[in-house]
Amino acid sequence: MTNRYFLYDEKEDTKTRFVSFVGETQRFDLAITQSSRFYGKQLVLNLQGSRFAIIGPDDLDEEGYLEYAFKLSEEEAAELRSFLQETL
Repeated sequence: MTNRYFLYDEKEDTKTRFVSFVGETQRFDLAITQSSRFYGKQLVLNLQGSRFAIIGPDDLDEEGYLEYAFKLSEEEAAELRSFLQETL
């Protein structure tokens, strides 16, 4: 049997919103999860691209963050940023 050293092992009820929309450049299929774990930020999962990030309003102002986290072009990131600014 393998010895494991757990840093934490907790369960929490969360609220998840599934949303799909088509912008000017691409389609976005997202799962946005609210949890108390992320200090007011939300877990945003791109279901098509298999990428995710923990995002709060301050992250949306950080230049290049969405492009890096979701491997998006500037135009694609601008569309996602606009949606998330309305949502988060």
